[in-house]
Amino acid sequence: MRVLVLNPPYFPRFSRPQRSPAVTKSETLYYPVWLAYATGHLERQGHEVRLIDAPARSLAIEDVLQISRELRPELLVLDTTTPSIVNDLQTARKFREHFPSTRIVLVGTHASARPAESLELCPEADIVCRGEYELTLEELAAHPERPLSEVAGITWTRDGNVVTNTSRAFNWNLDLLPFASEVFQKHLRLEDYYNPNARYPMVTIITGRGCPYRCTFCVYPQTMHGHKYRCRSVDNVADEFQWVQQNLPRVKAIFIEDDTLTVDRQRAVLLAEELTRRKIRLSWSANSRADVDYETLRAMKQAGLRQLCVGFESGDQQVLNKMKKGIKVSRYDQFMKDARRSGVLIHGCFIVGSPGETPTTMQKTLDLVLRINPTTAQFYPVMVYPEPRPTHTSSVRECWRARTTVTGSRPTAYTIPWCKTHRSRHAIWSNSAITPDAVSICAPDIWR
Repeated sequence: MRVLVLNPPYFPRFSRPQRSPAVTKSETLYYPVWLAYATGHLERQGHEVRLIDAPARSLAIEDVLQISRELRPELLVLDTTTPSIVNDLQTARKFREHFPSTRIVLVGTHASARPAESLELCPEADIVCRGEYELTLEELAAHPERPLSEVAGITWTRDGNVVTNTSRAFNWNLDLLPFASEVFQKHLRLEDYYNPNARYPMVTIITGRGCPYRCTFCVYPQTMHGHKYRCRSVDNVADEFQWVQQNLPRVKAIFIEDDTLTVDRQRAVLLAEELTRRKIRLSWSANSRADVDYETLRAMKQAGLRQLCVGFESGDQQVLNKMKKGIKVSRYDQFMKDARRSGVLIHGCFIVGSPGETPTTMQKTLDLVLRINPTTAQFYPVMVYPEPRPTHTSSVRECWRARTTVTGSRPTAYTIPWCKTHRSRHAIWSNSAITPDAVSICAPDIWR
């Protein structure tokens, strides 16, 4: 089957795959890593697949349509996020105008969180693949004649009514998936992508999916991967490091985009030991919580770890409790001492405007940043995503409902301009103590 896998056009260099999609101040542009895994998996099944990252190449919808005329895709896989959903669905409509017989499948965080609504807003789309979608796409591509009622993990329409099938079981054998780095080399221009957490040029890989923690703000575990950490084997991950080192000599670093690589410290140490044994010379970085012990940090540093991207989020304990962070502010000081002692650089991530936030709690966050002094830091206004299941705090649920009153045919939250072209974003969250404008102003003020 001919398949087009599309990161759809929007603002140039719109970083749709990251947890807080935006055109960023740092020029960060994430690889479309989830689309890449689907692309590689379908290619392994013998399908003719083209992966297009339109924001990375500054492609407009007309450019994508022209490329598509050459491929004549039978299946379109289209990524979605909440900040860009109006645009994403418009891309699906445009595609339907020009390719009436192509089956259009929506994937990604927003469609997974709001599958029925996405199809109601865009009847031109045929299917939503909820959550992880490699195996679901495999079935749709291999058996296009199979009744959709028999395909797990999808939402679709029948006679104008939305039908939600049973969920698909998570894939626990991630070693069966292709190396994302191989897909990047074949389909993308590596120099288009930049992550300040890693040396340039770099590639991004996933070594495990899911996170056991319940942080209410984190979009991927709640919409895509669940709360159990499923890992590739240490050997399989080391094999990809080795492949990159041998086949992509211009690449200087690997960024591990697991939600929290260090949640399994024993595995993290075993991976470090294997990378050392294989004489891997690549620098690497990863996401982490601020609770890793010195011995684990030291082992990873000796294996080439350069930097950890760490979610501190807030300097106020009550705000951390409301977001279900599951950590004490006091732990941050010891973590930073151990990180400095081990030589691991720390990029600190902080959120402004979370439930319970006030000017006083925002000042506590600034005081924390100045006290622990991470190597670098970033400050985001909280991004309020629609929830696929009741895991958010009640205040976040109320905020989303208030912001998604349907006016005409579209929820109002989707027409609020979340993102701007000039490397910033709007806040849409408010409470009795702070306004969206205050949050939007506060985040860059702290950054300065």
